Amino acid sequence: MAERQQGMHEEDPPRISTGSEGLDDILGGGLDADRLYLCEGRPGAGKTTLALQFLRAGVALGETTLYVSLSETERELRLVARRHGWSLDGIEVFELVPPEASLDPSRELTVFHPAEMELNETTRLIFDRVVALNPTRIVLDSLSELRLLAQNSLRYRRQILALKHFFTGRTCTVLMLDDMSSRADDLQLHSIAHGVIMLENVAVEYGSERRRLRVVKMRGIPFRGGFHDFAIRHGGLAIYPRLIAAEHRTPFAAEIVSSGMPGMDAMLGGGLARGSSLLLMGAAGVGKSSLSLGMSLASAGRGEHAVIYAFDEGRAHILARSAALGMVLDQAMDTALVRIQQVDPAELSPGEFIHLVRQAVEVEGARLIVIDSLNGYLSAMPDERFLILQMHELLSYLNQRGVLTVLVLAQHGMIGPLQTPVDISYLSDAVMLLRYFEFEGEVRRALSVVKKRSGRHERSIREFQLDNQGVAIGPPLRHFTGVFTGTPLYTGTRATLLGTDDGDDAAEA
Repeated sequence: MAERQQGMHEEDPPRISTGSEGLDDILGGGLDADRLYLCEGRPGAGKTTLALQFLRAGVALGETTLYVSLSETERELRLVARRHGWSLDGIEVFELVPPEASLDPSRELTVFHPAEMELNETTRLIFDRVVALNPTRIVLDSLSELRLLAQNSLRYRRQILALKHFFTGRTCTVLMLDDMSSRADDLQLHSIAHGVIMLENVAVEYGSERRRLRVVKMRGIPFRGGFHDFAIRHGGLAIYPRLIAAEHRTPFAAEIVSSGMPGMDAMLGGGLARGSSLLLMGAAGVGKSSLSLGMSLASAGRGEHAVIYAFDEGRAHILARSAALGMVLDQAMDTALVRIQQVDPAELSPGEFIHLVRQAVEVEGARLIVIDSLNGYLSAMPDERFLILQMHELLSYLNQRGVLTVLVLAQHGMIGPLQTPVDISYLSDAVMLLRYFEFEGEVRRALSVVKKRSGRHERSIREFQLDNQGVAIGPPLRHFTGVFTGTPLYTGTRATLLGTDDGDDAAEA
């Protein structure tokens, strides 16, 4: 038994932190100690920032750390650290580039220029400093300088192997940085390194650039594959691991949740099941956002936290519109039961948005999430296919956490057949369709439930109105045919309709 336990311990040694909580999560706990790793990416991708975070994590544990710089001066590194609010105290910086003070006699013996030295001399200086300092974490920045000194791929590979063999005999974890200046098909470093992390900086046609990370290789460590969005913030790299819903199953009590509007509950067969999603579809201004506001207010009335992610409207506009409808959110917002977060899709990556939703659910305890609208969310995605995949994972995650999700989707057009920018109705547990229709020279609104996975629901079409009393939902439009065309045929009397408005609606939806 003791031998078996020892074998298990050898198979799963303790991990060390990369200095980034998000990257540690992607790697399932961090890196294996005393190994050689490669971090590659084009200039400006964030390699130096990640390397400094890696060393700072070692300093926090009382470890000795070393930054070997062949491309940046210590002054430049300290400027990077200062702008992140960091101190490099505890990190030994060994320059192999001439600083501005290269004529300082006190530094003549420690400052060298790699272009004026042989490759063997450069590596010997690195070895000597490592032996003298005996660090447990080392960053080598960057391998492109060694590649230039080597002049050919065979000599370069031999020198990297020499580095690996030297570090293998020592108790230290090495992170090598490479700016990918070699040929795209040069995989020599990948085969030598214990693990490879790639950083990308992708330019988009409009808005800020998108940064993403991928673990290309990690020997003996199960990791979360694929691309993960990240951003360079004050304080370092904020990495957002790709969401996998199956990892977040949480038991919750099954129950029916009221929308806060009796007519809507009646159409939905009593309400919505907790841990389900509702899609509100319709033309612009028909009332989708107003229904979602009513549901948010009802959530606050139950003492549950609701978060509204507004892609299309500003916070002030939402508050003014809700007040005009008699839905006063001020008290709910003062007690933190309702929170409105305005989202700029041109500046926010999809991975960061999912991270915000997870924080709301896991930290704030949100029980209702409103995404208004999917049209704005689609603008943040590079491809419609990715929206479907990400939304599937997000809805599965929220459903498994017992969160009620409301999705708002604006269709193209006003009346008649409307086009949908993306078909996401099959992912939703319930779908409500909102339509304009004309009757006796007036524009009216119709509401219907076209899908509900669990439980019964009405198949009728009802008229609804928005005024300063909120949402009023009328009886089924039994004497109408062709409501969805926008110009229906009416065979009944006015008694079967809601009362006529005295003027324009109190608020635009």
